[in-house]
Formats: sequence, C-alpha cells, structure tokens
Amino acid sequence: MEIIKAVAIILYLAVCLAIIVLTFLQSKQSAGASGTIIGGESTEHGNFYEKNKGRTKEGKMMRWTVILVIIFAIMSIALGIFLEFAN
Repeated sequence: MEIIKAVAIILYLAVCLAIIVLTFLQSKQSAGASGTIIGGESTEHGNFYEKNKGRTKEGKMMRWTVILVIIFAIMSIALGIFLEFAN
C-alpha cells in the first residue's frame, strides 16, 4: 500500500510541476497593439491565425494546460479520499 501511495504522490507532483512550467511558458492572452495590427477579433470571419489557433504551439500548450489542470483536480480529490481511508 505504501508503494501505491508513493507512486501516486510522485505523479501528483509531476503534474503540479508540469502545470507550473506550462503556465510560465505561455504568452499573455490579451491582443493589445498586435491585435490591432493583425485584425484581432474585430474581423467578420476571423483571420487565418484565429481559425488555426489550436494547431499552433501556443494553442497546444493551452490545451495541455487545461488537460493537466483537470487531471490535477481529479488527482487532488482521489488522493484526499485515498489518504483519508489509508490511515
């Protein structure tokens, strides 16, 4: 039982560190002056970048951040229950 507990805590810490690293690597989400130059969200049908945002490096990092946050939340609840009943 101790091995399972240790592995779960190590995975939990790995997810925590991955979330921290991904959030620091992401750029700021506001459009600012560059949004004005490339059109931002004001164009009627959007531009090429907006339509393919999920395929870019930033889009993939954002997707992985969301996935890891969901895993983090599930693991937090599971570890809380597991550690409560393990004692």
